[in-house]
Amino acid sequence: MKTTALLLSVALAALLSCSHAHRMFQSRVPNGDRVPNPCQPGAIWAGVGHQSPAGANARNPFGLDFKAAGLQWTVDLCRKDSDGDGLTNGQELGDPDCVWKVGATPARTTGLSHPGICPLDSATCKNLWTVCPKAFSCPALDNAT
Repeated sequence: MKTTALLLSVALAALLSCSHAHRMFQSRVPNGDRVPNPCQPGAIWAGVGHQSPAGANARNPFGLDFKAAGLQWTVDLCRKDSDGDGLTNGQELGDPDCVWKVGATPARTTGLSHPGICPLDSATCKNLWTVCPKAFSCPALDNAT
């Protein structure tokens, strides 16, 4: 019983620390809590610097650049095009003039795109690792009458 309680406590602590870490990093980039999920319209990609929407996985190109910038939003990071889609990270995150500071409202809060994932329909995409999950399909259920 004590072992189970200890394991649950450790798991909960790890989960909470990961959740807190994402919020901390989200607050260091403009609209970090609003980055759209290119695989699921209307959803948010919480782990903006990671290859998975939830984060805590391998970093995507923006995540690598963010780490190289000292985990801070800098003018150089803003002007960079991490995913190679032709838009700067600042344009994608609503800071086209690279003037945003932590705690301020970005110049734009809508019309955002993901700075680490090139649009999935683009021939120039560098994110060959991105595989959006397909909708569940069961032929037996789909053909049921």
